[in-house]
Amino acid sequence: MYPDLSYLFHDLFGTAPDNALSMLKTFGFFLAIAFIVSAIVFNYELKRKARAGIYTPAMKTMTIGLPASNGELISNAIVGFILGGKGLYAFHHFDTFRHDPASVILSSKMDWLGAILGAVMLTAITYFDGQRRKLEKPETKEVPVYPHDRISEMTVIAAVSGILGAKIFDLFDNWDSFLQDPIGSLASGGGLAFLGGLVFGFIGVVYYIWKNNIPFFPTADAAAMAVTAGYGVGRIGCQLAGDGDWGIVNSAPKPGWMSFLPDWMWAYRFPHNVLNTEFTDPVGSVPIEGCTWDYNMQLSEPVYPTPFYEIMMMALIFGLLWALRKRLRIQGMLFFVYLGVIAIERFLIEKIRVNVVHDIMGMKMTQAEIISVILFLISVTGCVYLWRKDKMQSEAVELEPEPAPES
Repeated sequence: MYPDLSYLFHDLFGTAPDNALSMLKTFGFFLAIAFIVSAIVFNYELKRKARAGIYTPAMKTMTIGLPASNGELISNAIVGFILGGKGLYAFHHFDTFRHDPASVILSSKMDWLGAILGAVMLTAITYFDGQRRKLEKPETKEVPVYPHDRISEMTVIAAVSGILGAKIFDLFDNWDSFLQDPIGSLASGGGLAFLGGLVFGFIGVVYYIWKNNIPFFPTADAAAMAVTAGYGVGRIGCQLAGDGDWGIVNSAPKPGWMSFLPDWMWAYRFPHNVLNTEFTDPVGSVPIEGCTWDYNMQLSEPVYPTPFYEIMMMALIFGLLWALRKRLRIQGMLFFVYLGVIAIERFLIEKIRVNVVHDIMGMKMTQAEIISVILFLISVTGCVYLWRKDKMQSEAVELEPEPAPES
């Protein structure tokens, strides 16, 4: 496993592990890549729909040639304050930052001199850049704005609300741990529930598109493609880092039809996993004999590598959605199809995955299984609703009388 990029570079280039690259945690790195990939796919689909005439642009008034506003100066001063303070603190306490970046980034630890210098420098840069673009007579004009022109805002909203939702849903699954150490649980870089991220990210983006009068269903279709791609990339980070999203113990021999594949695709002990503790589900961990690296633990028994399985399933689901995106002419249908297949995928993977089990009316179900059932019902209901609505509209058009010929 590669808990941070120093371990990955060790395997690729033979460099020593636990060096400066160890501050770049593998899971966080791929999480960032996942958001970038999602934004690229989302942008591509929104542009395609705009070219097809599905979207009507909104007109936005813009004034060119104004100096930097007070809001820009204040916001950039705050950013410079945080970057300067955290950056200089991390430099002076590099060993602490290298082992646990979250303990510095998500805390009150700060180098106050660096914070002040950072605020002054970024404010000055913003001010002089505003003076450079300032015109003697600022120009006001109206420009068309399509949904893909708002991709940056939507991506930020999806990222912030999604990570918040993923953390909240995970806390509900690990409530006892949260009560024992609330600050530590909230500040931890681990513990993210995908379905929580999906729900909160969806709510955040829906509010944004409603506020800006962007059509919901075609945008939801594009978002389905983007989320699928991002989730698949994110799971690469889970697999490479060994963040605990693995499966139950798998002591069965590898099937004959898998004989040509590496053993780790069937059962794996996740050596050097990022959790690096003896208290891991489902079987606990043991030290790797003779290993002196910072991350020196592995599972005591092999388990199903469920993140890898989900990577493969996301690739298949993305391929399915890509094939259907131009064939399904009813706007919104692709989104509901996505909800259905993602619900089936997650429900199935939960059968071999480690998770907290809840008692629901006498049935033992994980949080993900419960949400998967709800999403599947929404999927079926949505598909039927859109199909019937389209059928009724088509019948109404057919029954509409033709205009009388001119005499």
